[in-house]
Amino acid sequence: MSRALRVLSVVGTRPNFMKIAPVARELSARREFEHILVHTGQHYDSVMSKVFFEELRLPEPDVHLGIGPGSRTAQTARILHDLEPVLRSREPDVVLVPGDVTSTLAAALVAKQLHITAGHIEAGLRSFDRTMPEELNRVLTDQLSDLLFIHSPEAHEHLLAESRPEAAIHDVGNTMIDTLVELRGLICARDAAGAFGVESRGFVLVTLHRPALVDGPMLGETLGSLCALAEAYDVVFPMHPRTRARIAVLDPPVELHPRLLLLEPLGYMDFLSLMQAAACVLTDSGGVQEETTFLGVPCFTLRSNTERPITLRLGTNTLLGLEPQRIREIPDLLVGSASRPHKVPAGWDGHAAERIAGVLEALCCQ
Repeated sequence: MSRALRVLSVVGTRPNFMKIAPVARELSARREFEHILVHTGQHYDSVMSKVFFEELRLPEPDVHLGIGPGSRTAQTARILHDLEPVLRSREPDVVLVPGDVTSTLAAALVAKQLHITAGHIEAGLRSFDRTMPEELNRVLTDQLSDLLFIHSPEAHEHLLAESRPEAAIHDVGNTMIDTLVELRGLICARDAAGAFGVESRGFVLVTLHRPALVDGPMLGETLGSLCALAEAYDVVFPMHPRTRARIAVLDPPVELHPRLLLLEPLGYMDFLSLMQAAACVLTDSGGVQEETTFLGVPCFTLRSNTERPITLRLGTNTLLGLEPQRIREIPDLLVGSASRPHKVPAGWDGHAAERIAGVLEALCCQ
């Protein structure tokens, strides 16, 4: 190929930004690539998106589709409709899709309908729970993609078991950890814990967003258990405004503990600053399981499964099940976690984007 390889990356949510930021910088720095960034607008909070773009040093998107709110089906339909003319006019050689959100699957499908090479960053992860929309997105995106960029050994096994060709699988490492490595100095210099009035290692950071926990009857039970946890630790809970609104109308209402600090959503830097200073993190997020593993911060996952079993094997992450009452066990569980050695998976070293660029560079020679 005599001209630069034209690579178009599609993001839609804040976790996507973290995964694509180092790839965008790496490709933009190499003359053999032309990089185009498309934001679907699946996360439509413009203020929060702007904060993440600035902190991650992502350039302004070349194209913003402005998809906005709606059901997953409606968002998928709008992305399919609006992204097709973009791909036709920009004529990319490769479309990169990170993660497991609606934008991931929709972009991969449009690319393949137009016979464009599709590359999936974070391929092969499986929770084996098809009730999770993320699981459907992962499985289908991996079936559509020509380049499968993985960051854990079980991902390789899953893809082979699903009849994906060995030659399509590339163990490149974790691009989200690339972002953390690059910004760690700035994160360390940022004292978010002090700014929020909590002591380092004296608080639990909470991030819960899945509908089963925050949109249904378990919300009251979860809050009750967080209040019980607040007897032992300060509890810092950045939450979505929708969750805050649901708390306000709980029946019966929950009297919040004074050491339970409910915050507005945070930017990347403040959140990671809190994470590295926390005694532990309680989450239902996949990405947080990886970040805590790299930082050596104990993680407790309020889910019955995880698509990141490597974090369980390394002992950095503990599954509590979808059982909010088990939050009360965290102080005792933390005692046992203190003696575990800190291990980081191979390839979680800050160089995953370079490896992805190397795979793409090989396409230029074909």
